[in-house]
Amino acid sequence: MGPSVARVLNERSAGGVLLVPFGQSLLVALISLRGGGVLALPKGHIEAGEEPPEAAARETREETGLSGVMIAPLEEISYFYWSRIQRARIAKRVAFYLFLYRSGSPARHDGEVEGVRFVPVDDAPATLSYPGERRVMEGALAWLRTAGDLSVGAKEEPRRGSAPHTPLSALRGSPCTP
Repeated sequence: MGPSVARVLNERSAGGVLLVPFGQSLLVALISLRGGGVLALPKGHIEAGEEPPEAAARETREETGLSGVMIAPLEEISYFYWSRIQRARIAKRVAFYLFLYRSGSPARHDGEVEGVRFVPVDDAPATLSYPGERRVMEGALAWLRTAGDLSVGAKEEPRRGSAPHTPLSALRGSPCTP
């Protein structure tokens, strides 16, 4: 018998970088996994009939308990991992999007994660456990440095009753209770 070749399954997912203004700081919501030893960006599978930005918003809300409005697309990353359950190598592509917090509580995160940790946005790349997600966070920081106004790149006007577009400079001092 010759060596066996593992099958490869392709998966598409979407995730979010959720910005949370808090006092004089701008934080990012990270999910805690594996006893707190892994900090990651929220992400998950794209459901049938769902577009990647919708999946990113849903997964971010489910895993952090927090909702946000999408303000910009970010990088798509790719990686492989071994699934013992599927007995296959998984080729995964994850599209990420930048969100601004609007409502919710981290106490409402789902059971897939152990907790939500708020990290100053500038510290987030060094805090994230996975290299691809560190690159995504660096891209989010680059977008923030060049945008100046969080409405840049927004896909739609705010819905009735939602907060107006917010200049980035105003976020550093805005109150928020995550």
